[in-house]
Amino acid sequence: MTVYGNFPGSRPRRLRTTPTMRRMVAETRLDASNLILPAFVREGVDAPVAISAMPGVQQHTLDTLRKAAVDAASAGVSGIMLFGVPEDEKKDGRGTAGTDPDGILQVALRAVREEVGDDLVIMSDLCLDEYTDHGHCGVLTEDGRVDNDATLERYAEMAQVQADAGAHVVGPSGMMDGQVGVVRDALDQTGHEDVSILAYTVKYSSAFYGPFREAVGSSLRGDRKTYQQDPANSRESMRELALDLEEGADMVMVKPAGPYLDVLAKVAESVDVPVAAYQISGEYSMIEAAAEKGWIDRDAAIMESLTGIRRAGAQMILTYWATEVAQRLAR
Repeated sequence: MTVYGNFPGSRPRRLRTTPTMRRMVAETRLDASNLILPAFVREGVDAPVAISAMPGVQQHTLDTLRKAAVDAASAGVSGIMLFGVPEDEKKDGRGTAGTDPDGILQVALRAVREEVGDDLVIMSDLCLDEYTDHGHCGVLTEDGRVDNDATLERYAEMAQVQADAGAHVVGPSGMMDGQVGVVRDALDQTGHEDVSILAYTVKYSSAFYGPFREAVGSSLRGDRKTYQQDPANSRESMRELALDLEEGADMVMVKPAGPYLDVLAKVAESVDVPVAAYQISGEYSMIEAAAEKGWIDRDAAIMESLTGIRRAGAQMILTYWATEVAQRLAR
C-alpha cells in the first residue's frame, strides 16, 4: 500500500464507527436548556388560529398560550419569547396598544408569569411593529420616515409596562440607534433593575421574515431597509455589537441565524456575554415545506440546523421547534 502523509496510520474514521463513539467525541452538544420558544398570542379569538405559512405554529389564545408555556417548561426549555397580535382596530400610528397595560402582550405576560412563575425565562418582544397601522417598528415623520428618537421614547414606555407585567427579559428588536441605553435607563428608573435586556444586536433586513408577517398580522407598508442591517455587511454588525454592550446589553442576538452563521461566529468569539440566535420563520417554513414534499428528512434537518447554529457559537437558540426538540433530546 502506498503511504500518503500519515495514512494508513492516521484514520479519522475510527472515531465515527458507532453512534456511541460519535456521541462520545461530539464537539457540539445541543441541550434543551439552549432553547427558547417564540410564541404568538392573538387578541379577540376564542380558539387558536393556524398560521398557514408556518405549519404546526399557531396564534394562541391566552389559554392555549398557558398550556404551551407549561409544556415548554416541562420539556426543559429555558425561555419563551412572547409576541402580541392585537385586533386591527386597535392599531394606530404610535402603536398605542403596545404600551397599554391591558394590551394583549401585557395581558399575556401576566398570564404566563402566573402559570409558570420562574420555571421559564419569560421574554417579551419590545417593538412597535405589531401595533402600528403602518407596520413599521417606530413612529413615522410626516414624510413617512421612521423617527429614531421619537421611537426611543415609545420604547422606554414599552419597557416599563412589559416589566410591570412580569417579563424577566425584554428584547428591543426595532434596530433604533440608542435603543438599548434608553431601555436600560427606563427599567432602572422604574425599579426594574433586575430585568435583563436581550439586545437584537444583529438584525438583518431579510427575505426570510416572510411567514412572520402572517404570524403577527403585520400591516407593513414598504420595507425596513433604513433601520435593519444590509445583508451584504459584516463589519457593521461588530459596530452594532460594541454599541449595544456599551449601552448595557446583558445578552446579544443575531437574527436570522442560518444565513448568518459567519456573523454569529464572529460575535460569539468577540464577547463575554451570552449570545443568542433566532432561527426565524422562513428557516422553519423551508424545512417544513421540503419535508412535506418528501424531499428531506424533517427530523434530521431540524437537528442538523440547530446543531449548526449551536456550533457557530449560540448559547441560546430561539426556534419554533423548541418544545418538540427538547422532548426528543430527553428520550
